[in-house]
Amino acid sequence: MLIRSDPSADVDALSRLLQEVAAAPDVGLIVVLACDANGFTPAVLDPLLRACAKPLIGGIFPQIIEGARVYQRGTIVAGLRCRATVTTIDRLEQSAPDFEARIASRLKEFEQGRGTLLVFADGWSARISALIDALFNTFGLDLDYLGAGAGSLSLRRSPCIMTNDGLLSDAAVLALTDIGAGIGVGHGWMPISQPYKVTQADRNTVISLDWKPAFDVYREIVEAHSGRSFEGAEFFDLAKAYPFGIAKLDNEMIVRDPFIQDGSRIACVGDVPRGTYLHVLHGDTDSLIVAAGRARALAQSSYRGVSAEPSLLFIDCVSRVLFLQDEFAREIAAVDTGLPLIGALTLGEIANSGRECLEFYNKTAVVGLLDA
Repeated sequence: MLIRSDPSADVDALSRLLQEVAAAPDVGLIVVLACDANGFTPAVLDPLLRACAKPLIGGIFPQIIEGARVYQRGTIVAGLRCRATVTTIDRLEQSAPDFEARIASRLKEFEQGRGTLLVFADGWSARISALIDALFNTFGLDLDYLGAGAGSLSLRRSPCIMTNDGLLSDAAVLALTDIGAGIGVGHGWMPISQPYKVTQADRNTVISLDWKPAFDVYREIVEAHSGRSFEGAEFFDLAKAYPFGIAKLDNEMIVRDPFIQDGSRIACVGDVPRGTYLHVLHGDTDSLIVAAGRARALAQSSYRGVSAEPSLLFIDCVSRVLFLQDEFAREIAAVDTGLPLIGALTLGEIANSGRECLEFYNKTAVVGLLDA
């Protein structure tokens, strides 16, 4: 992987990085990771993205990572040595449920060997789970999957998906590659409650649990466990340590991040289907860091590339950083293998190791080793 970075928000610097990476003859796909604080807009970026001579995917995230360094402002441009077919799925929320047909018509599997599908999607779209289901229904276990939800922590939707057609919102960009990969997932959150049935929900908003107002149930559990009160506090200051866990058979719980309280309703990052069962989860610094190390070990054990020195793409939820704060450096150290490392702190994580269903995660560490 050819990695270039700029710690500023300078557009001319980004233009030079894109041109340098695109000029490398063996680069078949460009990945761009940028910080929300850069303030990039379509008016500024579209001419650069449209002029790029190579297939390109990317996103704008709260923060990005290069090695042990976390950028709150800046951009990383990485060139992957691979073959790639890239397509964009726009109007995620406005579209009829035809994702499978759109995906199948635009992406074709490579003739030999398994590949890896890289996915960046608008993290504030309420239909990411539908897109994820369509991807898995189309390709199943024939591919590895790795990606992230992009966007801003301001809670306001803004253009955040980079494509060769420009900077888009309410969209996803997909790159089907011939990269050999190893992928590991871990979160470190443990149940502290009984399971509660989601008796009423609206996509990513939980309305009732066991026929009781969702916030009333959640508040009782969290306040009893933490010894703190939501009264007079910002909801997320307490909720960041108490995510929901969706129970899955033969699998680690899928975490949902409760981000906004609206009366008795709780809005999460990602869908929470009616009829599923939720636990309230809790973790601590050590459990989260151990889980990140486990994700790295899983990526290493499942790696199927030919290079002895792959590159590492670290997709980590930004709310883990908000929880770990100064201890986040320990999480990076837990996944660092000494190989080239880039990553993003995201609004949701997309992953599958080739052995189980593809999922859209929250508050989860995903490690990808890429033979590119």
